[in-house]
Amino acid sequence: MTRQRRLHINAALALLASFVLPDLAQAQDPSDIGRALLRENCASCHAIGKTGDSPRAGAPPFRGLSRSYDLDAFPRQLQRGVVSGHPDMPEFRFNEADARAAGVYLRSIQE
Repeated sequence: MTRQRRLHINAALALLASFVLPDLAQAQDPSDIGRALLRENCASCHAIGKTGDSPRAGAPPFRGLSRSYDLDAFPRQLQRGVVSGHPDMPEFRFNEADARAAGVYLRSIQE
């Protein structure tokens, strides 16, 4: 492959990346990731949005967590594992990136 052809291919790839990367960055927004994680793992029992009731009676809505938990420390708790005294709630353990994303989302919905 000639040097000129490689330069053309690289320029085309750079142009393509300028259109694709902003969309990927948006898709990787920590708050969006956190919301998706909580929807997948918690929404069957807890209200995970700014409004609405929890599907399971007695399960606290996440928008009020800052009243009971230090949200600065909460991602570390998610990494260590969240255990509840409630027998139906499984233990959750998130990796560092997921715990951070969940923390970002939780901050965004607090009352």
